[in-house]
Amino acid sequence: MNFAKRLATLRKEAGLTQKELADKLGVSRGTIGMYEIGQRDPDTETLQKLSDIFGVSVDYLLGKTDIRNPSDEITEAVEDDPELLEFWNELKQREDLKLLFKQTRKLSPKDIKQVIRIIKAIEEEESNE
Repeated sequence: MNFAKRLATLRKEAGLTQKELADKLGVSRGTIGMYEIGQRDPDTETLQKLSDIFGVSVDYLLGKTDIRNPSDEITEAVEDDPELLEFWNELKQREDLKLLFKQTRKLSPKDIKQVIRIIKAIEEEESNE
């Protein structure tokens, strides 16, 4: 799916009109319309704002992946372990670990759990020092 279709789909899923989305972004309704028909592309700053508004990655917006947010994949991998899930819910808020989330696309659920366990062990060791 390309950017234009993704944007229209996300906007509709969020229950927003083109005007409401335009207001959130500080652009005109016509600009949103042009994005949605593929006649115009947003700049980097606008892509980031759209990513934040819809809670998806820029890669998802651009159609480079079908994973809306890399952190969702990690959540699915650890949801059967309440302790890891609780720790993960704290970790995913950290900006310094965003790169890790992107790398999970290449890992199996088992490997994702192992990475989270390692991070947890490091965090615990550092807090005991």
